[in-house]
Amino acid sequence: MDTITTRMAACPTTKTIIYTENAVPPLPVFSQATVANGLVYCSGSIGCDHQLNLVPGGVAPQTTRALENLSAVLTAAGSGLEHILKANVYLANMPRDFATMNEAYIKFFHGPPPARTCVGVAALPMGADVEIECTAVLPASSSNNR
Repeated sequence: MDTITTRMAACPTTKTIIYTENAVPPLPVFSQATVANGLVYCSGSIGCDHQLNLVPGGVAPQTTRALENLSAVLTAAGSGLEHILKANVYLANMPRDFATMNEAYIKFFHGPPPARTCVGVAALPMGADVEIECTAVLPASSSNNR
């Protein structure tokens, strides 16, 4: 992890960049996640493997893989899926894939799921069917809780 200190108004804020080899490597234009003020902001994740190959089989396995990638990033940050406050889901074909995505998505959440928005979009990177991003809280015991 890299730590970057920035100043916002009169208050110093520490921003920690999260990187883990246990998730899909980020492109040079974004980080897997950033941590600031006790929150983890995860970049969008599509359902691809570590070699950047889209998993076959459509929206269900892509949703599963995207959430596995997000779980790895959250774990590296000191959080987890159970600490997600808000998720944003983007579907390339809402009418076809909404119900199937929901079936795969809900398997990752035990108890009440986090707040979520699901939006239909014209296209996603690499021709993916789904992309998921989230914001999570760091548990008080996390060493990244700043």
